[in-house]
Amino acid sequence: MNILLYNPDNEVTNNFMPHLWMFLLKSLTPPGHQVFLLDGNARRMSEPELVQYVRDYHIDLVGIGAMTRMAAKAYRMADAVRAAGVPVVMGGPHVTEVPDEPLGRDGGPRHADAIALGEADATWPQIVADAERRALKEIYAPLDAAGKEAKPSLCDYPEVPWDRMDLDQFNLIKHFPRLGRRILTALGMTWRSFHLIPIESGRGCPYGCEFCTVTGFFGDSIRFRSNESVIHELLMLKSLEKQEKGKVVVFFIDDNFAINPRRTKSLLREIIACNAQVPWIAQISMNLLRDEELVSLIAQSGGKWIFIGLESIDPENLKSVAKSFNKPAEYGSVLERLAQHGLYAITSFIFGMDGDHPGTAERTLEQIRSWPPGLPVFGLLTPYPATPLYDKLASAGRLTRPKHWLKFKPFAMAHSPLGLSAEQAEAEVRHAWRSSYSPPTTRSALKWLEAKSLPDRIVHLCARLAFRGIYFPQTRRRDWVRLLVEDRGPILHVVHQALGMKFASQPKRSLSIGSRRSV
Repeated sequence: MNILLYNPDNEVTNNFMPHLWMFLLKSLTPPGHQVFLLDGNARRMSEPELVQYVRDYHIDLVGIGAMTRMAAKAYRMADAVRAAGVPVVMGGPHVTEVPDEPLGRDGGPRHADAIALGEADATWPQIVADAERRALKEIYAPLDAAGKEAKPSLCDYPEVPWDRMDLDQFNLIKHFPRLGRRILTALGMTWRSFHLIPIESGRGCPYGCEFCTVTGFFGDSIRFRSNESVIHELLMLKSLEKQEKGKVVVFFIDDNFAINPRRTKSLLREIIACNAQVPWIAQISMNLLRDEELVSLIAQSGGKWIFIGLESIDPENLKSVAKSFNKPAEYGSVLERLAQHGLYAITSFIFGMDGDHPGTAERTLEQIRSWPPGLPVFGLLTPYPATPLYDKLASAGRLTRPKHWLKFKPFAMAHSPLGLSAEQAEAEVRHAWRSSYSPPTTRSALKWLEAKSLPDRIVHLCARLAFRGIYFPQTRRRDWVRLLVEDRGPILHVVHQALGMKFASQPKRSLSIGSRRSV
């Protein structure tokens, strides 16, 4: 069979990192089948375009995985493919949270021929075999002999052959605006490709934050791959980087990369010992970054950016969503420790919690301005289905859009907060984004970084521009041009410094008198 694994976009926000599930399922597909990968974030398609792709490549089965914010687009694409006569199997966190929805058992239309619940490592080969026999079941769930959900141990983790994968659609350099590419080339960039590659070292999270879907999907028991398996993958990516004359950055998509500090330190030491360092990003809870030794090992092993869910500067807010292990009083000292080791933070904040009031964004920004520069991101408290937060708000009659995912709107409330109106909460988010990524804020961040290396400043500047493009989608060329014009001061300053260093490092040519030819 020809199988297409498709990850939809939501036609609003951009996500430039491919989703790991597609690569894992391709690696787990039994021999004898050809698997095609298509990510709507990298290659956006309409329904007719996807159907034409399915026809052009003679696709026999389409697998669609989607998170909640992509659900509406996923259903539309699935409907189009099924109308063209090709069966669709859907899976992922959203489908697992609301299994009746894609099967049309909730009173709505049916979107899938079959669904895969939970982690599909064990069920995918069976799905493929059944599809080949044209005998798909409606529901596939990873169950043990006693009928209880079984979680893969990750001890037998499949090898993802990155060096043999077609990654062209995920080459971020292709998505850079032309002017940006010219600037980077002038600064000495020689990369032919730039890939942000997702890998995982473990699954599961025991914290159970009220708004989070992770514990519900992956469970609260932590499972890890072997150190050898992770290092083998990193070395493969280093080889790919050399082969393509490009740049590879790894994103460890573990929900909490350092959840077991002893194990994480062991992995990082082996990465260093095996010379398997590549620049990497990971998600780590603030409370785990108090450990000086851990932070030092992160830096030595190639760590560059840490995504930290700070969520709020108000301890009562954190307590209300079961995240009181975050201590706002120590945010600044932990971020300073990271900066001392050349590490920077992507800090996530949530507005619209019950303890928030008008002005919460500015109070949060005042704190952020006192910290080393990073990349703050802001969102609204969102009740995802099957989470404790959703159930609590539903029982209190506070949901204003119970199926908000079917009409996705960025930065729009789906419930009524207590301390401010929905419109006020949405305005707080907009203010936080505008202020954090304004040209004056960018100039201030680069001034703070003057004592750091030039590559640090270039990376920080490019990251800030990219985040503007991700969270305020720059979908047209003129949008990117306007962005570059608005930030021309910081850009030109960094370009001037880079060119100065570039020419200063070139050997001066001298011509001695004795070497001149006589006429």
